[in-house]
Amino acid sequence: QVQLEESGGGLVQAGDSLSLTCAASGESFWLYNMGWFRQAPGKEREFVAAVGWSSVSKLYADSVSGRASISRDNTKNTVTLQMDSLKPEDTAVYYCGAVSSQFPESEASKYDYWGQGTQVTVSS
Repeated sequence: QVQLEESGGGLVQAGDSLSLTCAASGESFWLYNMGWFRQAPGKEREFVAAVGWSSVSKLYADSVSGRASISRDNTKNTVTLQMDSLKPEDTAVYYCGAVSSQFPESEASKYDYWGQGTQVTVSS
């Protein structure tokens, strides 16, 4: 079992930057590939970024490519999503997920564990 807790959300203005952190506890964190997803009201959960256990492999959604950076620290059991040049359409609840897989995953259905989410609101 892995427990995940997100932090760092809040209300920001368009063009601002934000750093989200996911803290993991439980089983060996380094065994899992990690991802960030988001869900806006009335929409399905959407892939944002993922990172492999060794940080070599990283995936990004087209919607955030060039504006987002995902990283992990296996010594601290954390995953960080840095987002720059935020837009109002980035407004959503952001979730951290853990998946036991060979490669980073962009499909939410494949994830084994989820955090409770943190709200990010970008005002125009």
